[in-house]
Amino acid sequence: MKQRICIIGCGWLGLPLATSLLKKGHSVKGSTTSSEKITILNSVGIQGFLIRLSSEGISGAIENCLSDCDTLVLNIPPGLRKNPEANYVRQMQHILPYVKASTVKQVLFVSSTTVYDDDDLFPVIYETSPTSTISNTAQQLLAVEALFQNNSGFSTTILRFSGLFGDDRHPATFLSGKTNLKNPNAPVNLIHQRDCIAIIENIIQQNIWNDIFNASTPSHPSKKNYYTSICIAQNLPLPTFDTTQKSKGKIIDSSKLARVLDYEFKIKL
Repeated sequence: MKQRICIIGCGWLGLPLATSLLKKGHSVKGSTTSSEKITILNSVGIQGFLIRLSSEGISGAIENCLSDCDTLVLNIPPGLRKNPEANYVRQMQHILPYVKASTVKQVLFVSSTTVYDDDDLFPVIYETSPTSTISNTAQQLLAVEALFQNNSGFSTTILRFSGLFGDDRHPATFLSGKTNLKNPNAPVNLIHQRDCIAIIENIIQQNIWNDIFNASTPSHPSKKNYYTSICIAQNLPLPTFDTTQKSKGKIIDSSKLARVLDYEFKIKL
């Protein structure tokens, strides 16, 4: 069934998602913080809105962006790595009243598997596994997840992505040539942009709401082996790793997503 979809956050993931949804016959609105990108959105048939969020409030026509939409994809990263003092929860709190007052009936909130702690035993992490009680990023993400899950005016599904990569963006290029990288034996948890888009589309198409999913490519090579092999394949300077300390990490299990959506990951590691 064709839907009216709003994507708050048409960036590296949100823009190709919007384009793909449009090609499948859905009507799509999208927000960006860039005036230049408004032109790009409108040129491909996506109704674009210039919306900026901060802990103080929202600027832009958020009501018009959400109006006459059935489904909202909320794709605003916390950005706490660059700005640890940011109040991500307050930003999302500003959005909530507008969502409640709109025609939106389903919300897909793009979260992260950083809500789970690393451990030197490399535990397998399910959706029911304990979440972090110490990480600031985890605490803020979990608070925002609860903020939307606990509202009865619409249904919310939480999608916890592992590290994102794509044809034009791979973490190996950032690690290339770096020295003394930590956790060489930790399992890698990544997911390709194409799988992210396909999974979101499947959730919308199959009307899978009021649920939580981990989303990570099922293979989990060690950090050292994986990034070294990618750098060799791309003829990049090799990273080096600190092997003097015990590695910490986790293995993100996505079997629930694969089972419920009948989904097979497209890109392997």
